[in-house]
Amino acid sequence: FSHFSHQIAQISSHNSKITTSTTQLYPTMFKSLAIASLVAGAAAFAPAQQGASSTALQAFESELGAQPPLGFFDPLGLLEDADQERFDRLRYVEIKHGRVAMLAIAGYLTTAAGIRLPGNISNSEGISFADVPAGFEALKNVPGAGLFQLFAFIGFLETFVMKDSANGAEAGEFIGDFRNGAIDFGWETFDEETKLQKRAIEL
Repeated sequence: FSHFSHQIAQISSHNSKITTSTTQLYPTMFKSLAIASLVAGAAAFAPAQQGASSTALQAFESELGAQPPLGFFDPLGLLEDADQERFDRLRYVEIKHGRVAMLAIAGYLTTAAGIRLPGNISNSEGISFADVPAGFEALKNVPGAGLFQLFAFIGFLETFVMKDSANGAEAGEFIGDFRNGAIDFGWETFDEETKLQKRAIEL
């Protein structure tokens, strides 16, 4: 029995050493993990290395439209390594498509409010403008010839009207100036500060 008790004492002493060693090891492991986590977090928020593309982007940060609260905003990276010509092209497309979208919304709200042109959209089929619903449902009611006229008119505007320099007119004062020497709407009555403000509001 004495020999058995001595073995139990040895085992208990050995387990006690393991427990003590493990207890001392855990704080060290936790400290190491905490330090590693802090380092990883700091690395995630550290500024990335900037190359030539960053220098190219800085050239456009002072362009009209880079304004609070977003400042220079290019989430898709369309201007990485871009030159002035590409910027002007993207600005032209941005403005034109924005205007088309605004006209589309205005047209939808007008028809959704029940406002229609008088008369018929098709005399041969006896379809009046009042019979045409709002939104995409209108495509089901407008005759094929009417749809053709619609898209032909859009093509005409795209080709000959909605351009910076159309029909031999001199290029506009800025990207998106579609006056073409024909339509002004009082633009020249504004001072330069007001012009910049209105252009910024559109963007």
